[in-house]
Amino acid sequence: MRLAVLWAALVMTVALMGAAGYVAFLGWSVGDGLYMTVITLTTVGFHEVRELDGFGRLWTGVLSVAGVAIIFGTVGLVAENLIAGAVSGSGEKRRMTEAIEKLENHFILCGYGRVGGTVAHEMEHARVKLVVVDINPDSVDRAARDGYLVVVGDATRDPVLEAAGIRRARGLITTTDSDANNVFVTLSARALNPDLFIVARSNAEQSEAKLTQAGANRVVSPYSRAGRQIAELATRPRVADFLDFALSHGQLSFSIEEIEVAENDSIAGQTVGALVARGIHPLAIARGPRDYETNPNADRVLEAGDHLIVSGTAELLGQLSDARWRGPRVRS
Repeated sequence: MRLAVLWAALVMTVALMGAAGYVAFLGWSVGDGLYMTVITLTTVGFHEVRELDGFGRLWTGVLSVAGVAIIFGTVGLVAENLIAGAVSGSGEKRRMTEAIEKLENHFILCGYGRVGGTVAHEMEHARVKLVVVDINPDSVDRAARDGYLVVVGDATRDPVLEAAGIRRARGLITTTDSDANNVFVTLSARALNPDLFIVARSNAEQSEAKLTQAGANRVVSPYSRAGRQIAELATRPRVADFLDFALSHGQLSFSIEEIEVAENDSIAGQTVGALVARGIHPLAIARGPRDYETNPNADRVLEAGDHLIVSGTAELLGQLSDARWRGPRVRS
């Protein structure tokens, strides 16, 4: 932008100086001088406005050289900027930045390792807008190849989270392999956006309490979660398989989802029985992390703030939840 302004200023200056020369030295009118300057600088080859004496030809020659210099100089600068942009990737970075600046109610994923990559793919299946933050070049390249918006940098630094749109985001997931980094990311994110829903990875059992104190809404240990799933597969394989398929996108026509009842929602004020009549079965109503109302009565009226754990066909649940976000909006 600055280069374009300087270029425009240079062209205007040369044009005005050329016209002033014809007026001052040859006694031409301003209109004739300006017209002669323009056709000379642009090298269009029109006939002279008036007969030129020796000085007039000299002045016209100087303007001709200036015009050629401006044209070839402009071509050179444009080519140099295009090549430099292609080599450095600045054009792609600018497009990435512009796309992130347009996002709202998205998730930020800090860390694109094995766990983070799996999270990203699941979020993509759930049609959740996502920005990946990572400082590892291999992880950054892999995330970009997978088609995600990427911010390159240390997620523990506030400016990096700001670049990912932390103040406009609805949630953040931190999955780095360092508990210390996850705690610091959680602290920074909570300070920048108090309403953010944060899910943090814990690699050690003793880190779970620290992450919760730092502001994480949910803490997940991949190892303990894997251990529980293995035990369930060993003792209740059919139940575990069914729940896994129901929670996986595209595995079954049947699904289990979480729907939040928002203010002025179409289902606010309706009863559980009304949903059942539509083929949607509320399994529980959650008011907090450990507060579940299981098997709610048919006459239970749905209120704003209720989080419904519902089952039904994927098509019906998709119709119900298309206009809202699946998951908690506020810290609970």
